[in-house]
Amino acid sequence: MAKITPRSQDFSRWYNEIVQMADLADYSPVRGCMVIKPYGYALWENIKEGLDRRFKATGHVNAYFPLFIPMSFLQKEAEHIEGFSPELAVVTIGGGKQLEEPLVVRPTSETIIGHMYAKWIQSYRDLPVLINQWANVVRWEMRTRLFLRTTEFLWQEGHTAHATAEEAMEETLRILDLYADFAENDAAIPVIKGRKSESEKFAGAVTSYTIEAMMGDRRALQAGTSHFLGQNFARAFDIKFLDENNQLQYVWTTSWGVSTRMVGAVVMVHGDDQGLILPPKLAPIQVVVVPIWRNDEQRSRVLQATDQVRTMLEDRVRLKVDDRDEVSPGWKFNDWEMRGVPLRIEIGPKDVEQQQVVLARRDRPGKEGKTPVPMEGLAEAVVELLSTIQVDLLQRARDFQEAHTTYPEDFEGLREGVADGFAYAWWCGSAECEAKVKEETSATIRCIPLDQEPGEGRCVVCGEKATERAVFARAY
Repeated sequence: MAKITPRSQDFSRWYNEIVQMADLADYSPVRGCMVIKPYGYALWENIKEGLDRRFKATGHVNAYFPLFIPMSFLQKEAEHIEGFSPELAVVTIGGGKQLEEPLVVRPTSETIIGHMYAKWIQSYRDLPVLINQWANVVRWEMRTRLFLRTTEFLWQEGHTAHATAEEAMEETLRILDLYADFAENDAAIPVIKGRKSESEKFAGAVTSYTIEAMMGDRRALQAGTSHFLGQNFARAFDIKFLDENNQLQYVWTTSWGVSTRMVGAVVMVHGDDQGLILPPKLAPIQVVVVPIWRNDEQRSRVLQATDQVRTMLEDRVRLKVDDRDEVSPGWKFNDWEMRGVPLRIEIGPKDVEQQQVVLARRDRPGKEGKTPVPMEGLAEAVVELLSTIQVDLLQRARDFQEAHTTYPEDFEGLREGVADGFAYAWWCGSAECEAKVKEETSATIRCIPLDQEPGEGRCVVCGEKATERAVFARAY
């Protein structure tokens, strides 16, 4: 098996090698587009399932809207078209003929969904509308990287309409909490919930909120966003309703999304120099069983015990038995470590004699992560250990984030802080100070955290009075 570039030597190269060697994805002949391979897609399906379950539990339903959007729709919302125009893919010919109106390949769906909502919403009784769609979108990216930034990517985008601003804001923040819950409890990734600065917010939003995560190279990744759109799109698309007093009002809307970037986040937060480390809740295969034998007599006994293990576990966990003859046990260990399977069960002739198996944790390589466990009660032990691994991965990522977060009080401290991770510092709110940080350090304001003590201090850039702290970091 090919050797992986160490993370500490070249993180970017390490990431690209892991994604390909672990069979998550491959490059395609179309520039900036990727092929998601079955193992990578299974990981995405588990991400989808975790999010979709939460959406449905909060009253949302799924629908599907067209991939093609009339250019005139995007032009109705000035900030929106201005923000997206450099990234648009536009169809001008269809069926061999010039189209009367160019069609944009969906970069996001606020406009076409807004058009449909104007048809569907007439009265306050039609509200709220809580719709999500799972789709692909296209944004013509110049610098691409597998899962993190591609011309075409998969995502979910939620679009809701409400009778009042308060309800719409409540929805925006409910989804932000939902995203954070998924990131921490399913993906084992600690996140900071916060508000985007004016320069970083979504094109056409009144306010954008984000969950920001620290990757293994101490850079930030925006892992999900939730936008309060006010009445901007409602006015642009004439989405009105008769309220309880028979007065015509514009609705208030939100939009929110998480994409296949989340796969990249899982790789970069948890992976090591042996390959992926997948959190059990998202792992396509949670447990791999590797039988070990040297001769036919041992083979027969070991495979019999392996069948017992399969019977005990197959209804409790996502299980794979690797009984390939053509490769050695050591090769199998390396292969499944590369793919990040959380738990390996080894069964050799001595284990059969002693009515036991050996459990090997992926997150703790070597002898430290190995434990002999009796066959009796194995299923309970495995389920409990997977739960422990899930918790430990989150704690490890949280410890890493805390170790690389500083609280600078001046610009020099900020410069040093963003070179090593997150800098949490007072900011006066001025665009000039924000621009200076970006120009001189390559860092941006990732968010203004929602969870912060009220108070005031001095802006880390200009020294003027500040009433909020921001998280500054270099980002993907």
